[in-house]
Amino acid sequence: MTIVSSKEFVSHQDKYFDLAAKEQVLIRRDNMLFIVQKANDHYYKTPDEDFRNAITAEEVKKRMHVVIDNFFNQVDERNIHTEGN
Repeated sequence: MTIVSSKEFVSHQDKYFDLAAKEQVLIRRDNMLFIVQKANDHYYKTPDEDFRNAITAEEVKKRMHVVIDNFFNQVDERNIHTEGN
């Protein structure tokens, strides 16, 4: 396994694609790692473990509904308190 920076990978792509035919090449960019390896004579890149653990759009939607409901409940409570003055 070889780990290179994204800048190094871009500068020497041919070298690292050739190397990926024999072993995994990990490309580090910020706090992410991408794997380049040979699979059925095609190269592909996969994101690191954080991406695989990410939530789905449906889960984001559910969570946002909770946040929005809480916001409107707080607004309603404020309106009740100000109307009583």
